[in-house]
Amino acid sequence: MTIQEILRKLNITQLNAMQMAAGKAFADDRKDMVLLSPTGSGKTLAYLLPMALSLNAENDRLQAVVIVPGRELAAQSAEVLAKMGMGIRGMGVYGGRPAMDEHRAINKLKPHVLFATPGRLNDHIDKGNINPASVRFLVIDEFDKCLQMGFLGEMRKAIHHLKGVRRKCLLSATNAEEIPEFVDLKQALLLDFSKQNQTEERVVVHQVMAQEKDKLPALLALLSELGNGGVIVFLNYRDAVERTWKNLCEKGFAAVHMHGGMEQKEREEALYLFANGSASVLVATDLASRGLDVPDVKAIVHYHLPLGEQEYVHRVGRTARWQNTGETFFLLAPGETIPEFIHADIETYALDDSPPQVPIPRMATLYVGKGKLNKISKGDVVGFLCKKGLLDASDIGRVDVYERYAYAAVSYGKVDEVLKTLKGEKIKGQNTVVERLR
Repeated sequence: MTIQEILRKLNITQLNAMQMAAGKAFADDRKDMVLLSPTGSGKTLAYLLPMALSLNAENDRLQAVVIVPGRELAAQSAEVLAKMGMGIRGMGVYGGRPAMDEHRAINKLKPHVLFATPGRLNDHIDKGNINPASVRFLVIDEFDKCLQMGFLGEMRKAIHHLKGVRRKCLLSATNAEEIPEFVDLKQALLLDFSKQNQTEERVVVHQVMAQEKDKLPALLALLSELGNGGVIVFLNYRDAVERTWKNLCEKGFAAVHMHGGMEQKEREEALYLFANGSASVLVATDLASRGLDVPDVKAIVHYHLPLGEQEYVHRVGRTARWQNTGETFFLLAPGETIPEFIHADIETYALDDSPPQVPIPRMATLYVGKGKLNKISKGDVVGFLCKKGLLDASDIGRVDVYERYAYAAVSYGKVDEVLKTLKGEKIKGQNTVVERLR
């Protein structure tokens, strides 16, 4: 399979300069690599493509480990690898679910690549669930975040077990105060694209002046004017996320929320609904500022001011992905000012005085109670929705099939009718439940 064929599967026209440089550097198997590049520039593909081309799909052994700071990045990186369609099997392992379930999945899938949080990786190594001796490539993604979260000891322990690793690759959007000692910078290739094509340069920065300390009325007005394009609203505290999300839902907004206190499945479902257009607004802590690759985020709203420059960089990096442009809005209460580390030109955005109009989402998500264990494929789900749900192909968005169930995004205006039409219908001759995921 050629690189161009892989890019076509990912709907990418060509690699950017950073990705081409990373591919060339990866080909030099004598040296470790440190890659610094802005958020949204395509670092995941920059290492995944050359690494996957270096792996042996015919060998069932674990060949590469990618250490990540959180479960969302692990899951999304594994998804990118799957979409490449190269026959290289990847799997995410992380906390929030039983390690035993992951062990069974590892035995069944026999992944070539593990995308793992440090603690869960060491857990599987300690229990003998994976064989570290066969691993030849080690990637540490968002290494600065891993260090900030106190994972240095866990990473040292993992690297001690991964004695067969011949290449190490560290990636980040922002440099850490120091490079971990397990990478010898004198011998490593340093690719510093951190100052090139900065995401902030492609983002228009606005300030919105709230009339009172409680910013919720101003937020409602702003979101109604931004319409149904994906908007992420960042807050600094979990309880504030809960309060703001509940308020938006009560007002009729198609909103989801995400913070570190939620169960893994809740977070995954929230992100799924936002990514496929079934939710117009994601209300989140800075947990959502890293590792989320949602291609069509229209705007970022800072309900609470970012705590520092790095937090700001990663927040705005959720919009203007790759070469796209985006907008970010600072919602300011009386007495608040934009932080000094924001060096962009600031445009004042005046809210309309008219009553807020709740935007209608583009899609709604259906839960279909049959999956891979029932021999159901994406094509089966699409055929079921078209033939028995009477939908046109243009009414169907993202479809994902899991072991025991499937999700399908359908046009919002047709979801009620299709639920009535599919009541009691069978998929591939099997009775199934079809419900709306909210």
